[in-house]
Amino acid sequence: MTATRNSANSGEATPVLSEEELKAVAAQAAQGRSATEAADSQVAKTDDADREPTVVVAEDESVNRMDLVAMLEDNGYEVVGQAANGEEAVELTRKHRPNVVCMDVKMPRMDGITAAGTICDENIAPVVMLTAYSQTDLVKQATGAGAMAYVTKPYEESKLLPALQVAMGRFAEINDLLDSVERSETKLKETRGELKELEDKLKKAEDTLEERKFVDRAKGLLMDKADFSEQGAFRWIQKTSMDQRIPKKRLAMAIIAKYGDQKPEETDER
Repeated sequence: MTATRNSANSGEATPVLSEEELKAVAAQAAQGRSATEAADSQVAKTDDADREPTVVVAEDESVNRMDLVAMLEDNGYEVVGQAANGEEAVELTRKHRPNVVCMDVKMPRMDGITAAGTICDENIAPVVMLTAYSQTDLVKQATGAGAMAYVTKPYEESKLLPALQVAMGRFAEINDLLDSVERSETKLKETRGELKELEDKLKKAEDTLEERKFVDRAKGLLMDKADFSEQGAFRWIQKTSMDQRIPKKRLAMAIIAKYGDQKPEETDER
């Protein structure tokens, strides 16, 4: 049954929610928030999936660059930057952070392999090298610089598009692996910290236990040798330790050293 209270102004009975009703309302509100958050998250994921992949094109020959841009745009890519040399390619890649970079090998001011090396070292985007040559040494240089794939001229959709997908896939896998390694290193560091904390606690516990053993022995000696009560012996040790700023363990050891090795006096035989 719902309780009621009187309104301060009108004197009319105003319904008051019971504790169970308040809990039910709170639970419904929480479910509503969760559903809204899940929907928002799904919308964000859908937006990311529907977004066109972005690309920076670096090709010094304007005709080839225009053909390449047209081919990419016809296949669902958004060209966010066009460069005529390696330096421009690096600058545009840093600025736009595209999903992939198409980089010609032979370019003025900075060649494509050097530019690819800079981009890959900074881990900005995967690079697909474009070359008129298929020499083994150039392929090795390109892969050594960090290029994920390469395509030989003339550019064809059947060669270029799969290379782009392979490059983006490899880049994502590598970054997932790096993230996993970083998380593992962080977890390892945290575990080491926890282990160190546990070791410190264990050492403190061991020291406390050892101190207690010495204090108990010293307390017993004071009771035997100095006619202290058990409570009085402990209080004397505690007070002396505080007043003299002597650790209780060290004080107890001093008491044991003084009284612990004493032998009972021999009685004369008549």
